[in-house]
Amino acid sequence: MGHLTVLYDADCPLCVHLRHWLLRQRQLVPLDLVPAGSQQARRLFPDLDHASTLREITVVGDRGQVYRETSAWIVCLWALADHRAKAHWLATPAGQPLARVTVLAAAKWREALKGPGLDDRSCGGGHCEVPGPPG
Repeated sequence: MGHLTVLYDADCPLCVHLRHWLLRQRQLVPLDLVPAGSQQARRLFPDLDHASTLREITVVGDRGQVYRETSAWIVCLWALADHRAKAHWLATPAGQPLARVTVLAAAKWREALKGPGLDDRSCGGGHCEVPGPPG
């Protein structure tokens, strides 16, 4: 695999934090981080359901593979030098329950941070511009 494109919600504080964390990691497979639902995402992946990418993390491989939810988090970890072994374990029957619970907990936290009704928005007019690093 040559590279992965991570579609993340640029309006979600947790998602933006994780974007910055991913960018600080040593990558074995390059990660391109693109705001979900943005014009760039729509141009890169015209056949994708972009409304769903605002609700759940989506990762697209360079050969068109699409990973969502738990699989998306695992493939992100797999791309990182210091987390590849953990990704392999999370993909096993022993690790999958932990991976799933972690993704569900992150979704709950994300929902609480964002408040009700924000997932129905569109990214038109530059709404999903990439935020700068914290601080």
